[in-house]
Amino acid sequence: MPVKPDPFPQQNHLLAALSPEVQGRLFPYLELVPLPLRAIMYESGRSMRHVYFPTDSIISLQYVMENGASTAILVVGNEGLLGISLLMGGESTPSRSLVQSAGYAYRLPRSRVRDEFSRHGQLLVLMLRYTQALITQVAQTAVCNRHHSIDQQLCRWLLLSIDRLSHNHLTMTQEFIANMLGVRREGVTVAALKLQQLGAISYSRGSIRVLDRPKLESLSCECYSVVKKETEMLLNYLPQRRVVMDNESIPTVILPTA
Repeated sequence: MPVKPDPFPQQNHLLAALSPEVQGRLFPYLELVPLPLRAIMYESGRSMRHVYFPTDSIISLQYVMENGASTAILVVGNEGLLGISLLMGGESTPSRSLVQSAGYAYRLPRSRVRDEFSRHGQLLVLMLRYTQALITQVAQTAVCNRHHSIDQQLCRWLLLSIDRLSHNHLTMTQEFIANMLGVRREGVTVAALKLQQLGAISYSRGSIRVLDRPKLESLSCECYSVVKKETEMLLNYLPQRRVVMDNESIPTVILPTA
């Protein structure tokens, strides 16, 4: 059985967009690290020491209430980075960062990123544009959680996850998805079965397979299209980005029961 090659930095769209000059200053300090499912990258209020650039993983930023309830406020994948607060003058974040889909990321010490950011060059402009995309995602998540049904929220979450995957499987429990959406587990089960009846997905033995992406998009609320448009504006700005696609198959999302 062939060994899968390690991810390379350019699988992250932001790293791929940097000029050879900037890459030459940063890439020697990149460290490839595995991100296991459910690993906590940052805890609320704790000091942040690294910036992470996912290649084939997804990280969810969650806001955790005093009673332990949580809701995901945004997801980060190969389109972006984790740790933007370090470039905005902060040392910590009020949210918890949790690995939603296992994979890898390249990390940089905060001192190296800040030094490059302080040059007021390409990295600064790139990070400001990325921050705009993050603000849009957080705002739409807040609107979606308040005004839209669990069915629509699940569609949005599935689409955002698919957009950020370089492989076609995602392993997590229904309870974990419920925590992402801030809803009850039973609500996720009912919503998934309803999407199956409508022909958008298949749902069997703890796995979800997207059968009709256009239909899934039509069943989602406008929040997904707003976030997608903002992200595409960011990616279209990246003139040196080299898109890396392992395949164009329709992703399968594996959801084992808790």
